[in-house]
Order: sequence, then structure tokens, then C-alpha cells
Amino acid sequence: MKFYIGSSFANKDVVRNVSDRLVQKGFIHTYDWTRNDRASSVKDLQHIGQNEKDAITESNMVIIILPGGKGSHVELGIALGLGKRIILYSPNGEVHDLENTTTFYHLPEVEKYSGSIEGLLEYVLESRIYNVNE
Repeated sequence: MKFYIGSSFANKDVVRNVSDRLVQKGFIHTYDWTRNDRASSVKDLQHIGQNEKDAITESNMVIIILPGGKGSHVELGIALGLGKRIILYSPNGEVHDLENTTTFYHLPEVEKYSGSIEGLLEYVLESRIYNVNE
């Protein structure tokens, strides 16, 4: 199964951990934006944006790790528009906080998981609906 993870730069270590663990289980990470430096020009932004869009298009599953940045919400929108499997992870149930949530988190096609990273990984592995080789 091919996957993409969206989040904020503040969560890059969590993103790398989840990615590494899924890759060890035979999943394919379509693009690891955490390996980039912060963009310093519009050209950098365009290049990174295209890579991220292509990676979401290529993926079977998109995981959004909260709290996310501006880009994470765009990535969520792309994934929704493309009909991707979406898992929204909020460590402490922030997704249910009416002050900080968004309507799009609560669409029926968005799977929500709150809890530990270990629990998230178990959820992804147990609920996988595609063949790992896809």
C-alpha cells in the first residue's frame, strides 16, 4: 500500500517515526517532505507543492497528523477530492474540540483516530483495506 503523511514541520519527527514503521511493514511512502529544508523561495514552494500533490495522487492512503499546518489542510482537501482513504490522527482528541476543529474533519469518509502513535500504527495495520503490494 502506498501512503502519504501530512502534518506540520513541528511534527516532523512523528511523521518520520510513523513512516519508518509503515515502511518496515511493506508500505511505500510516496514522498517524505520531512527531508526538505524550509522553502526559501517561490520556486522552492512550487517544487515542493508539486511533489506533495503528485505523492497524494499516487497514494492509496493519506494520514494527516494533527496539529497540522496550512499545507496539511490543503493536502486533506486534495485527498478528499481524489477519494483517497484518509486517516486523521489527533493525539489528544483535538479533532473534537469545537474551538479548533473544522467541518472537513467530520465528513464520513474521514477516519478519525485519537491516542498513541502505537495505537495509530495498529489501527492502520489492522484496518488496511488494500494489498500491501498496491
